[in-house]
This record gives sequence, C-alpha cells and structure tokens, in this order.
Amino acid sequence: MSAKILVVDDSQSMRTLIRAALEADGYEVDESEDGEQALASFQASTPDLVITDIYMSGMDGLSLVRGIRTLPTCRFLPILVLTTEAGDEMKQRGRAAGATGWIVKPFQRDQLREVVGRLLRLRGARA
Repeated sequence: MSAKILVVDDSQSMRTLIRAALEADGYEVDESEDGEQALASFQASTPDLVITDIYMSGMDGLSLVRGIRTLPTCRFLPILVLTTEAGDEMKQRGRAAGATGWIVKPFQRDQLREVVGRLLRLRGARA
C-alpha cells in the first residue's frame, strides 16, 4: 500500500515539482492550493503526511498546522513545512504550531525524498 501525501501550496509549479519528486518513490500525492481546501479534504480521508508552504492566501501554513493538530486522528500526523522562510523565529513558531520538520525552498529533490521517507518510517507508513 502506498503512503498518501497531501501537498499544500498556492503555487501550481511548486506542487508539480513536489509531486514529481514523490511519485518517483511510489507515493500517492494529493494537492490543495490553500489551507481551507486542505482542511476540507480531511473530511474525505486523512493522509499519511502533509507538506505545506507557510505563505498562502487565506489560511496560512501555520494556521493549517494548528488546524490539523486539532483533529483527533492527526495528533501524530507528520507535517513538513516547505517554505522560503529560513528564520529561526518562524521555525520556532512552526514547531509550536505542531510542525514536524522544516525544509527551505528552493529544495533539493533528494533532501525532500529523504526527509519524507524518514518521517513516514517513523510513522509506520510505507511507499
């Protein structure tokens, strides 16, 4: 069974890059272009991992992370922030919101694949 990953980013080109990197490893990738759409998708099914940007219109990534953490089935869901924000203060805010990991854009494809694999192994999901 393939692990399901939800990618949340307002940039279609970024979602396409992430999808290509992850589908190469056999993951099933769903996409949302903002936080509201992402949270709504949790009503249908819960992914094995979420990758989100911080800066999006409407609900930003940190609000999304906090929203996911309020869902009873998502207490231990891995959430990876993939953003241009590299500052320590923002990373601390991300951890406080419940983010599991942080990668700064532009990302290295191999780094993303390694981090996603590690987080899913810790969760027990498989590609």
